[in-house]
Amino acid sequence: MFEFKKTSKAQKRKILVRAIVAASFVLVCFGLLAARLWYLQVVRFEGFSARAEANRITVMPIPPRRGEIVDRNGVVLARNYRDYTLVVTPAKVKNIEQLLDDISELVYLGPTQRKRFLQQVQQSSRYTQIPLRNNLNETEAAWFAANAYRFEGVELSARWVREYPYGKTAAHVIGYVGRISEADLEQLEESGQTGNYRGTSTIGKKGIEKTWESVLHGQTGLEEVEVTATGRPVRTLHRIDPVPGSDLVLSLDIGLQQMAEQEYEGRRGALVAIDPKSGEILAFVSAPSFDPNLFIDGIDVDNWRELNESPDFPLLNRPLYSTYPIGSTYKPFVALAALEMGLRTPSQRISDPGFYEFGGQKFRNAGSVAYGPTDMHRALVVSSDTYFYSLGPEMGVNALHDFSSQFGFGQITGIDLDGEKKGILPSTDWKQRAFKKPEQQRWYAGETVSVAVGQGYNAFTLLQLAQATAVLANGGTYMRPHLVDIVRNAQTGLLEQTVTEPSHVVPLKRANVDVINRALVGVVNEGTARRAFAGAKYQAAGKTGTAQVYSLRGAKYDASAVDERLRDHALFMAYAPAENPKIALALIIENGGWGSTAAAPLARKVFDYWLRDYVPPAPVSASEGRP
Repeated sequence: MFEFKKTSKAQKRKILVRAIVAASFVLVCFGLLAARLWYLQVVRFEGFSARAEANRITVMPIPPRRGEIVDRNGVVLARNYRDYTLVVTPAKVKNIEQLLDDISELVYLGPTQRKRFLQQVQQSSRYTQIPLRNNLNETEAAWFAANAYRFEGVELSARWVREYPYGKTAAHVIGYVGRISEADLEQLEESGQTGNYRGTSTIGKKGIEKTWESVLHGQTGLEEVEVTATGRPVRTLHRIDPVPGSDLVLSLDIGLQQMAEQEYEGRRGALVAIDPKSGEILAFVSAPSFDPNLFIDGIDVDNWRELNESPDFPLLNRPLYSTYPIGSTYKPFVALAALEMGLRTPSQRISDPGFYEFGGQKFRNAGSVAYGPTDMHRALVVSSDTYFYSLGPEMGVNALHDFSSQFGFGQITGIDLDGEKKGILPSTDWKQRAFKKPEQQRWYAGETVSVAVGQGYNAFTLLQLAQATAVLANGGTYMRPHLVDIVRNAQTGLLEQTVTEPSHVVPLKRANVDVINRALVGVVNEGTARRAFAGAKYQAAGKTGTAQVYSLRGAKYDASAVDERLRDHALFMAYAPAENPKIALALIIENGGWGSTAAAPLARKVFDYWLRDYVPPAPVSASEGRP
């Protein structure tokens, strides 16, 4: 009996201990749970709240409308239109191939579109929205919208699409937009502009579209949208409207541009026309041209091969990138340099027997024509090579370099297009940098003979020749050549002019400029360009030029005996009216032959178009001219 009572008390004690331990364990567990809840609800509240909000709210970029590009008269050269497009997020799609097959039942997908899309899927992040089909018509868009629930990861959206209504006209000026590449993304990241391009698939690639990209693009807007767990939008919570890009007013006249381009049909070459008083570029021709609309959504293989493999290089911006020896069109600047340096007077005559002998070598006139005693005026009118050959050694290459560089030869002109070539304006320093061997670095006086007539090492862009002609026509005042004349704010309408002041002024004596002007008038009235300008109601001033493409090595040139692409280039520089120039130009017809027969007539048509409303000044009578 006693033993039983002792056992019962021990068991009760064990049970009590176990109950206390179990209760303590439960209390500890509840304590830990309470502490965790406090940590999550208090300490981590802001972080988890933000995550929950992010799951509930989606921030969507709103691409801005790109600024338009118009010519000087308001004619639209680059515009935008709204377009329906299908985009796919691969991460949300289980079977890409099956998706394409199913969508093909609603909208047309060509083999090229499927192939391009699949290539982009492989090259892009799974979470990147990839365009599947652009330019959906209203019927296709409606069909897809009605069946959108079947295609998870596919969205129908509207976008701004660039369009160039004039196609090939001024394509090298306007340029084009294209899909943003990896290289573009790297540049945007370096400049801190990545955020401003979210939701945008294209960027300026060439021409004005590229150099004025930051102005044309605008500012991307944002829209905060409340969504369901499946991502379906419920309501808009907040919106920041995008800021449209500014419009650009070019100095180009599209009518003049079209007329000049038509004259180059079937030919290769370039033409640049400038208002010498303002630096406004009136026409900028590179022939042949291309259609920039091909590049907007990515050019197809066939069109790219046709453009890229063409022997005429239609993608090449000739006035900007190509360099040429400019032949006799360089002579007016060499003559002006001689006057400014005091090496020649206008009336000083030089014997011209048809050649100039220097260092035991004879440098001949074109056709070996002998002009006899020749002053500066006659030398320019008949284009005497001998007169300018003899100037070379007298002047020296460095003096000629320093003088000519002031007009823009061998210099970056500052035009608002990217990739401008500097060209070659030779000097002794240039030759030392250009060649590695010591014997090649030495400058020989005989080399200056060829340089003085625009040949030799001279290699200038046509833009440089046009700009130099404009500076000469403007009496030495250098206005930076530019294509964008006015930037127009799309929201406020505020206009900002891009160039208002001269870059510099070449110090020239007015009497010397007048000597050159009279000689260039003589070229048009009685010299090599007289036939081209016969009957013009304005007085033009200009100089023809012919540049060799390859060395004849003493042989006589016969155009019919050489390949068409090895024939001489035809050049012409001019301005009009001579007494008060309103337009200056330079042009080249590659392998076109003589400047007087091929290039000068084209310049006449350009001047006729631009000066069609010109009224010649009334002649001054003898009595009115007396003091």
